[in-house]
Amino acid sequence: MTHRRVFRLAWPVVVSNATVPILGVVDTGVVGQLGQAAPIGAVGIGAVVLTAVYWIFGFLRMGTTGFTAQAQGARDHAEVAALLTRALIIGVLAGLGMIALQGAVFAAGFALSPASPEVEALARDYLRIRIWSAPAAIAIYGITGWLIGLERTRAVLVLQLWMNGLNILLDLWFVLGLGWGVQGVAFASFLAEWSGLALGLWFCRTGFQDRAWRDWARVLDRARLLVMARVNGDILIRSMLLQAVFVSFLFFGAGFDDVTLAANQILVQFIYVTSYALDGFAFAAEALVGQAMGARARPALRRAARLCAFWGLGSGIALGLGFALLGGAVIDLMSTSPEIQQVARAYLPWMVLVPLLGWAAWILDGIFIGATRSQDMRNMMLISAAIYGLACALLLPSLGNHGLWIAMLICFLARGTTLAVRYPALERAVIPQP
Repeated sequence: MTHRRVFRLAWPVVVSNATVPILGVVDTGVVGQLGQAAPIGAVGIGAVVLTAVYWIFGFLRMGTTGFTAQAQGARDHAEVAALLTRALIIGVLAGLGMIALQGAVFAAGFALSPASPEVEALARDYLRIRIWSAPAAIAIYGITGWLIGLERTRAVLVLQLWMNGLNILLDLWFVLGLGWGVQGVAFASFLAEWSGLALGLWFCRTGFQDRAWRDWARVLDRARLLVMARVNGDILIRSMLLQAVFVSFLFFGAGFDDVTLAANQILVQFIYVTSYALDGFAFAAEALVGQAMGARARPALRRAARLCAFWGLGSGIALGLGFALLGGAVIDLMSTSPEIQQVARAYLPWMVLVPLLGWAAWILDGIFIGATRSQDMRNMMLISAAIYGLACALLLPSLGNHGLWIAMLICFLARGTTLAVRYPALERAVIPQP
């Protein structure tokens, strides 16, 4: 359990995360070459609808990582193989469910994001194609979790690079070369996701070498399925509470003037950058803590937590310094409006504090996911969301947008503090092997 091992796990995740926004830029850019506003809006709305729905199934990635890491730590290779099959079954069934319910999914999406008839018609064309890759897209969550649990984050990086790279190349060919427009963007994503599933299954080939992957008595064992359902349910509730915090933040921000709203949209990107960077060490914590839990090795658990916390704190400090030194220049690049630049710079100090106060929330999330202590995650997120709501109620009337950003920082701090309070109980739950 060394610093080198933690960094080896973390850096592929950081690089993989960095490729995600590039695909969105290309999707928008290629349809932007058509010279019309409607295709850009259609791709944007369609992508938002699917991203929001797929986000619900993020629990499959997190839960699979924790269970796989623990089975690996316990040297239960049969259970490692069975977990892969369970994750794939859940992913495929969830995707088929989305296909069956696509009418309701689309209606809900357009109700929340109303658009002009022309944009909605194009967005529906986009969604009707993309929806058929839902089984692949959701199953990849399970594959990613399984690979992370086995410390195979380089495979996760290659998988992400392959999918995004192929998607970009097909975007250029289908839209600019063949003139397929919005449908070309959808077909590019459809093919990239199914090819990603094929590549992911190839990366998981070691799991299929153990006959337990098709030991249906084990795969469909009622007790194991119930435990998996409970953990995934807790993670889903926790994630929905976290999403509610961010959605309410955007909602409250929309109540200010347009310039402040635009400044907030720019500043939120600093939170995304923080997340992309700290996720690498959070994922490392998931794998290492999970394996220590499976091996019932309390010293290894403590060592993994300390190493990941060290890297998380160091990354938080580095990000804070980077935002302080370069944040103004980044703001100027993201907007040419002097008014928006001035307002965004006024709130930049809060962005400097985001990684400094929030790093513990990301790292402790990873620790508790690896330990599958999902009930603690759910309960502490509930407390943190309540604290955030109270802070908004107290600070917004007098401090306005400054109060909104302070409330968000308080939420980050509350998430880290509440989970830190529960950490000793996590260690005590590890009963060493006789």
